[in-house]
Amino acid sequence: MKISCIGLTKTCFLLCVSGCVVFFLLLPWIKHGFLKAHPLLPCNLTCHSRYLQPPLEFVRSSPHSHNGVFQGGKKPSAQGQDTAYLQEPLHLKDLFLAVKTTKKYHKRRLDLLLQTWISQAQDQTFIFTDWEDQELRQKTGKQMVNTNCSAVHTRQALCCKMAVEYDKFVLSSKKWFCHLDDDNYLNLRALMNLLSAFPHNTDVYVGRPSLDHPVETLDTVKGDGSTSLKFWFATGGAGFCISRGLALKMSPWASMGNFISTAEKVRLPDDCTIGYIIEGMLEVKMQHSNLFHSHLENLHSLPQSSLLQQVTLSYGGPDKRKNVVHVAGSFSLEQDPTRFKSVHCMLYPDTSWCPN
Repeated sequence: MKISCIGLTKTCFLLCVSGCVVFFLLLPWIKHGFLKAHPLLPCNLTCHSRYLQPPLEFVRSSPHSHNGVFQGGKKPSAQGQDTAYLQEPLHLKDLFLAVKTTKKYHKRRLDLLLQTWISQAQDQTFIFTDWEDQELRQKTGKQMVNTNCSAVHTRQALCCKMAVEYDKFVLSSKKWFCHLDDDNYLNLRALMNLLSAFPHNTDVYVGRPSLDHPVETLDTVKGDGSTSLKFWFATGGAGFCISRGLALKMSPWASMGNFISTAEKVRLPDDCTIGYIIEGMLEVKMQHSNLFHSHLENLHSLPQSSLLQQVTLSYGGPDKRKNVVHVAGSFSLEQDPTRFKSVHCMLYPDTSWCPN
């Protein structure tokens, strides 16, 4: 009996020691979560895959693409090696949507936008104007920003408004700055799908160039004006977006009134100055996209089947019928000359004023 007790004691001791050794061996695995099941990210309008990739039209100009194939899910490390990363899902609250307008278009253009796409993003949309409109203030509250800039359509007035847009975005906690004109329809779903492909803390400048060649101007900011500088810019008439990471890098030339002084030095309009700072000063390449559209295009030629994939649409005047998208809907051309209502009802058929 005595020998059996001693043997049992030794056995218990060895089992305890073995258990402790196993526990300490597994501790790093438990700490880093390798023994836990990882749930998949919930995918909705803000997330189209676990490792998000940009649409094809951005692949060809991306610095991380090779032979037209984007190296999604990876980013270059300090040693030049690719390391995997997981893109954060993008939400509507992450957007700062700046709409530039002027006094004479408050009724003619803004009422239509407030009725259509702005109604889906009221808290994310800020209206930058040049007049304290009490009626518009009642409709939009703090979302209306009186820039106190001139109402005339000059380079100085446009740059004044852009400077206010930029400063207000920097003071916000938003991840993306998107500039729009008051004759743009913004497809929020297409925009979210587009921006979800890029981390907001990297350098992203995306839009549609209005020219088929880069702009060339004298370098009067970095240099003495004796050398020229070539750069692309995204036309403000079609809309463009800038990531927060890139916007913060623009600060020396854009923040606290510097945008106006930069524009004066190079004597360029607001959207050209944006391109000058990003491509010329920061040497960040613009991502060219055909998903943004201005009123200067032949929008009538856009296939109806592709309308819901476009990020922005626009329209021309009554004498420019080809500058309006062709869409079959319950609204006649007289009822809906811009076709924005028809497009909106295709995207949001449950809207109260949309026909069944």
